[in-house]
Formats: sequence, structure tokens, C-alpha cells
Amino acid sequence: MAARAPRARRYRNVQATNWEFKNRALVFGLIFGCSFLYGWDHQNSAAWLANWMGARLAINGDLLARILFAVAAGLLFVAALVRTWGSSYLHATIVYARDVKSETLVADGPYRYVRNPLYLGNMFLVLGLGAMMSRAGFFAAFILMLVFCYRLILREESGMETNQPQQYEPYRHAVPRLWPAFAPRVPSAGRQPQWSKGFKAEFWCWGIALSVAVFAIFLNPVAYFAILAVSLAVFWLSSSLLRKLS
Repeated sequence: MAARAPRARRYRNVQATNWEFKNRALVFGLIFGCSFLYGWDHQNSAAWLANWMGARLAINGDLLARILFAVAAGLLFVAALVRTWGSSYLHATIVYARDVKSETLVADGPYRYVRNPLYLGNMFLVLGLGAMMSRAGFFAAFILMLVFCYRLILREESGMETNQPQQYEPYRHAVPRLWPAFAPRVPSAGRQPQWSKGFKAEFWCWGIALSVAVFAIFLNPVAYFAILAVSLAVFWLSSSLLRKLS
């Protein structure tokens, strides 16, 4: 029987390319941006779901829509918290680095529950922002985000397996890739979080959560887009600066 190829080699064809990894912020932005285009589906996903549920439960559709937008804001705050927790254990220049940083294995904080908390946060982001998208846009954004995150994860795992296989293999077997465990799977290594740096790195994510929360309360699209625009501008500027420093 032929020897089984190493995991890094087996997944090489589905890993993110160098261009994808270096420009992942751009790809994330394109995934979200294109999903807000209503030209191919004019129906907002949250409004459609509220009307569908309201007709069957005999509940006011506008009230249900507000509830759905509030739930979406809650998911976005969860996304911001998860990403901030993960970033507080990493230097910001690693989080937004242009190249894969696989010299150090971090197994503290959220990394004891899931190997990729930042990408898990991205999935919460797309779920929360899905309330502001069209139905088709929400579906497309979720699938594209899931596929792209897995491609990035496989690229990073390949680097970890190459640079420190003895440390990474036991960790990989113990900790789930993207779906978090309910209890820590590895003991703490004693690393302390730097919460202030984590908040600075993920300030844009909190801004996105705030924009949807404001919309859920006031249903004011101008305020929503204003806060969202500032948050995305902060993201692009900070990520560009940090990539230059990495």
C-alpha cells in the first residue's frame, strides 16, 4: 500500500494562494460588498424572514424585523468579542500580516477551544451582517466566506506543520479547527492577554456591530451607513499600516 501523502501536500490544491493570503482583507471586503448589491434580489433578508414568520405566527412583521435586526447586532457583538479575544493573544502585526506567521504556536485564551477564533469571528460577522443583505446576497456571502476561510486556514496549517510539526500535531488533534469546543482542550501555557491591543486591532469590528445596533433601534439607514463607512475605513487603514509593519 502506498504511503499516505502529508496533509500539507494533500490540501495544497485547495489552500489559499499567496495573493489571496496577502490580500485577504480585500477579498473579505469584496465578499461583503458584493452581497449588499440588491440588483439581482430586491428583498432584504431580515424583512423577508419577518414577513414570512409574521404571516404564520400572526405577529406584526415590523416588530419581528426589529427583533431580527437586534439579534443580528448581538451576533456582531459576539463576533467583535471573539475576534478581540483572539487578537489580544496575538500581536496586531501577526493578525494582519501579509505572510503566514507560523514560527510561534499560540495555545491560550480562545485558542484552547478553537484553532481559528479570528475566522470563527468572521463567520459570526457574515451571519450578523446578513440581516442587512438581500436574501441571495446573504446566501452567497455565507458560502463564499466559509470557503475562503477554510482556504486560508489550510494555508496557515500547512505552514505550522512545516515549521513546528512536533508542537502543532498534538494541538491539531486536540483542538477543533473552526467549531469551538465547550471546554478547553489543552492546558494554558500562561500567556496573558493584551486586551487594549486586542480592542485597537478589532475596533472596526465593534464599529460594525454598533452600526447594526443603531439601525435596529432607530431604523435609520443614514446613521447605519455612516458608522459602517467609518468602521470599514478604519479597517482598511489599520490593516494596511499593520501589513507594512509586519
